[in-house]
Amino acid sequence: MKPTTVFIVLLGLVSLFADMTYEAARSITGPFLAFLGASATLVGFIAGFGEFIGYALRLFSGWLADRTGKYWSITIGGYLINLLSVPALALVGHWQLAALLIMAERIGKALRTPARDAMLSHATAEIGRGWGFGLHEAMDQIGAMLGPLTVAAVFYFHGGYREAFAALLVPALFAIGILFFARFLYPSPKELEVSKIHIETKGFSKVYWVYLIAVALNGAGYADFPLIAYHFKKVETVSEQWVPVFYAMAMGIDALAALIFGYFFDKKGLSILIFSVILSSGFAPLCFLGGFYSALLGMILWGIGMGAQESVMRAAVAVLVPKEKRGVGYGVFNTGYGLFWFLGSTVLGLLYDFSVYILVIFSVILQIISIPFLIKVRKMLH
Repeated sequence: MKPTTVFIVLLGLVSLFADMTYEAARSITGPFLAFLGASATLVGFIAGFGEFIGYALRLFSGWLADRTGKYWSITIGGYLINLLSVPALALVGHWQLAALLIMAERIGKALRTPARDAMLSHATAEIGRGWGFGLHEAMDQIGAMLGPLTVAAVFYFHGGYREAFAALLVPALFAIGILFFARFLYPSPKELEVSKIHIETKGFSKVYWVYLIAVALNGAGYADFPLIAYHFKKVETVSEQWVPVFYAMAMGIDALAALIFGYFFDKKGLSILIFSVILSSGFAPLCFLGGFYSALLGMILWGIGMGAQESVMRAAVAVLVPKEKRGVGYGVFNTGYGLFWFLGSTVLGLLYDFSVYILVIFSVILQIISIPFLIKVRKMLH
C-alpha cells in the first residue's frame, strides 16, 4: 500500500472512532436537551450556534496552521477537546451545562479540522482528490453509523442518556491513540504531495468565492439532525429507541455516497455535486411532514446529501486553493459555510415553532437556489 494511502487510512481510522464518539452523541442531543427542559427554538439555536462556532473558529485555526506549520499540534489539541467533551455529558443535569459541552465539542472540531484537511489534501494529490476525501469520509461515516448503534444498544439494555454518553469514552480513547501513532509515522505530511509552482498566491480566485456562496446556501437549508430528532420525538413519528438507528442508517448511506460521489468527482467534476443537491433537497418534506416510512426515506436522502458535502465539497477546495494556502483556504471555506449553517439552523428552529410547512419550503428553496451558483462554478473551471 502506498504511503499516501496508508496515511489516509490512518486518519480515516481516527475519524472512524472519533465519529463513533461525537456522532453517537449527536444522535441523541436533541432528545437529551428536550429531556433536560429545552424548547425546539433552543435546540435549533444550540445546534446551529454550536455548528457556527465549530466553523467560524476554523478561519483562525486554518490561518494559525499555515502561519506556524504546526499542523499536527493543532490537530491533536483539537481532537482532545473534541472527543473528551462527549463522555463528560454523562455528568450534567441542566441543559445550560449540556449546551456548553456541546459547544466545547464543536470548538475542538473547529481547531483540528482545517489542519487535518490540509494534511489530507497532500496525500490525496496522488490518488485523486475526490477518491481520497471520499475514502476518508466513508471511514468517518462508518464510525458515525456504529456510534448511534452503540447508543441504541445501551437503550435496548435499559440504559439511559448518561450511560450512553459514558460508554463513548472507549472509542474516544481509541481515536486519540491512533492519532498519536499516525503522528509518529508521518511527522511531515506535506512531503506526501509533489510541489507545483504557483505564480499567483495573493488571494483566492473568483471561482473559489462563487463556490463558497453555493455551498453556504446549501448548508443554510440543511436541517441539523438534532432538530429532526426533536421533531420525531415530539410528534412520535419515530420512537425514542429508533431515533439513533435512523441516524446510524443515514451515516451508512453517507459513507456509501461519499465513495460514489468522490469517485465521480474525479471523473465528472462538479456535475455530481449538482446532482446530489437535487436529490437530497427532498429530505425536509419527507422527514417533517410524513410518517415512519416517509421519515426513513427522508433520512436516506439526508445521508446522501451529507456524503456529498463531506467528500466532494472538501475535495473541490483542494482543487481551487494552492498547496501553501490550504489551511486558510479550508478555514475561510468552513467559516462561511458554518455561518450560513448557523443562520439557517436558527431560522429553521424558529420556523418549527411557527409552522412546519414554512420550514420545509424554506429548506427546499435554499438548497435549490445553490444550484445556479454550482453551474457557474462548473463553467468557470472549464
